[in-house]
Amino acid sequence: MQHPKINSKNIIIGHNVTIHPSVKICGINGPAESVIIGDNTFIGENVQIICQDFSIGDYGKIQHHTNIHGYLPCFIGHNAWIGQYSIIDSIGGTYIGNNCGIGAHSQIWSHIKYGDTLEGCRFLSEKKMNIGNDVWFVGHCIVSPINAEDKSMAMAGSVITKDMKYNEIYAGSPAKSISEKIGFQFIEKSIDEKMAIMNDYLNCWDGNHDVIKIVENDNQIDFENKEISFFNLSKRTYTKRGTNDEISFMKYLLPAKAKFTPQ
Repeated sequence: MQHPKINSKNIIIGHNVTIHPSVKICGINGPAESVIIGDNTFIGENVQIICQDFSIGDYGKIQHHTNIHGYLPCFIGHNAWIGQYSIIDSIGGTYIGNNCGIGAHSQIWSHIKYGDTLEGCRFLSEKKMNIGNDVWFVGHCIVSPINAEDKSMAMAGSVITKDMKYNEIYAGSPAKSISEKIGFQFIEKSIDEKMAIMNDYLNCWDGNHDVIKIVENDNQIDFENKEISFFNLSKRTYTKRGTNDEISFMKYLLPAKAKFTPQ
């Protein structure tokens, strides 16, 4: 595995990370303060990360020609998918939760700055971008500094200027909720339904089934058993062992079958 020169005072790179040699990672004017890249993460060709404090969790994917920049911290959780030619701005600070998708050619902005304020321009602001868990910007979305609640979704080409509510779907310019017409991104499933689906996935996965166990809750987990990876349906977590079979099963589930984060 080849690494670019990462210019940062503190660097943590997880296991099985792929970083294209053309990637540039540094601070605004010299070294970053901290760069953390989780296990099994992929960073593609000509990605630029110019940020003082940057982190991304496990199983993240940042596709080619994406630009991430800003003075304040940019935090991206586990299982992220960031499509090609996207922009993530962290001048006002950006938090992106677990299991989020940012489709190709999207722009996530945490500031508005250009017009001459001396001349009377009214638009100058920096505001934290807060994106919850399981949020999906389908593609070609432009997002102003907002709060996107968990499981909210914006259809392709949306221009989002206001907060996105829990599990609602938005579309248009400016984007408005269309959930009353088309429903919600997520529907409720029982633990029994999830168990049946996950067992089907496990049976279809080409790996050692003896080291993967699907459970309903913490009470069914043997935390002392380091040979088995337990996938907890009630919490959407797994006991991270880092084995080849666990990694293989996680990659089989991602990006759209199921998403789990470390216990």
